[in-house]
Amino acid sequence: MRAVGKVVLGALSVGLLGVAGYGGYNLYSGVTGGDTTTAHDGPVTGDEARRTAREFLDAWADGNDMLAAGLTNDAESAIGALSGYRDDGHVKKVTTTPGTARGTTVPFTVKAEVVFGKARSSWTYTSRLTVVRGRTTKKPLVDWRPSVLHPKLGADASVRTDLADNPPVRVLDRDGKELRQGRYPSLDPVLIALRARYGADAGGKARVEVSAVKPDGTAGATLHVVTKGTPGTLRTTLDAGVQKSAEQAVATRDGASVVALKPSTGAILAVANSDQAEFNAALQGQTAPGSTFKIVTAATLLEAGKVSPSRPVPCPKTAAYAQGMMFHNVEDSENPAATFAQDFAASCNTAFVSLAGAVPDGALAQEARTVFGLGLNWRVGVTTFDGEVPGGSGDAKAAAMIGQGTVQMNPLTIASVTATARTGTFRQPVLVPRSVDHREIATSDRGLSPATVSQLKAMMRLTATSGTAARAMSGLTGDIGAKTGSAEIDGQPETNAWFTAYRNDVAAAAVVTGGGHGGDAAGPVVRAVLDAG
Repeated sequence: MRAVGKVVLGALSVGLLGVAGYGGYNLYSGVTGGDTTTAHDGPVTGDEARRTAREFLDAWADGNDMLAAGLTNDAESAIGALSGYRDDGHVKKVTTTPGTARGTTVPFTVKAEVVFGKARSSWTYTSRLTVVRGRTTKKPLVDWRPSVLHPKLGADASVRTDLADNPPVRVLDRDGKELRQGRYPSLDPVLIALRARYGADAGGKARVEVSAVKPDGTAGATLHVVTKGTPGTLRTTLDAGVQKSAEQAVATRDGASVVALKPSTGAILAVANSDQAEFNAALQGQTAPGSTFKIVTAATLLEAGKVSPSRPVPCPKTAAYAQGMMFHNVEDSENPAATFAQDFAASCNTAFVSLAGAVPDGALAQEARTVFGLGLNWRVGVTTFDGEVPGGSGDAKAAAMIGQGTVQMNPLTIASVTATARTGTFRQPVLVPRSVDHREIATSDRGLSPATVSQLKAMMRLTATSGTAARAMSGLTGDIGAKTGSAEIDGQPETNAWFTAYRNDVAAAAVVTGGGHGGDAAGPVVRAVLDAG
């Protein structure tokens, strides 16, 4: 079989440009040695359509792309497409069979042999062509368009045989159970991202396919699968049982997101969002965490020796730092005789604001980064936002003390904060074990002191048993602790509801957009996950 190479195509193009307006006729005459059809005006006859179609299809099948192109009304476009069909499409043999003509339209069947490396496949499909009268030659010619080669080819489209973008991947949970798309709806974007990122690392082989190529070079519709490929296997840290409970929990509330992980390892057990979109709010969201951030603030104050759980820290209705912005508590509650532990358990904003002067500017940001690992460019396995705690002074620092202002978090980062508080050590959350790709994992500069861990856990347990988290945590046994939050967002009438908690070796955090009180709206979501874990 004779293939038409790029050198021939280049020479042909030069010749065509030299005879503008007569290209079709000159090319036709040049390769046939003269006219075989009488030129005349008038509609194309049935005999002319059948004869022209047969000659074109025979030339195409014989590999004589120059002759075939000369039998069209756009020889220059046709020669490029025909040669590209063989070269880029890796077609080694073509058999064409014309069908019964309908007027000037002739259907036909194509059987092509595609060879790509060691992959080989027979590709059969049907197409059609239409014969028209040449404007200058007056001869019957195939009305050229890419759809002659294949009916799914649009204008200026071409054919290419290549490896698919990514090898197929079976994504498994931590116990080897397959996590199939559609079974866990809000997890689908994560599964897609994992397949795209770890296709090669999972040991699979990409399928070979013939596809339409758009004018901009991007792949369009798949025209034929040469080989299906071999799926690889990617085991994640997810737990199918916990994921199922998380899915069910967020499905009951609009704007709900939750993440669960293991404090001892950082392994992510579940990720769920009620809003099933490509943007994953649980992992990529950036919003104020409200009072759940008081875990970081409390750790900063405790480590600096500025407070202790039993120290009296009054909780007035309102408070301002350095005669600046006025802060208030939810429902304007107050407790003049409160201790710091009671302030934490009741989520008293004003008590924390009143302590803003006890820590230097930038201390919260430093604690967040060096102890809790926030903002350290986490490499989880999929794209995430790992938190932002800007250093500030004045009202900005006072707002940050209660998780407002420019502090930005999501359920992943708050679940990690809770995990660090429980164990005293930051362990970067991971969805894909490091052993898969040996990527660098973020580590903090230091851990919390044993004394601080003990104090934090005592205050979080008080919150879970008799504070703002008591209703959601009621009846849970084991080592438990929690923190609620209600974050005010500009332009939003209702606060975002936050809740974070741990039970033994499971920590979870949830947010419900516009949910109001954290314990009421986000608390049940976290509780469902802790029950499953």
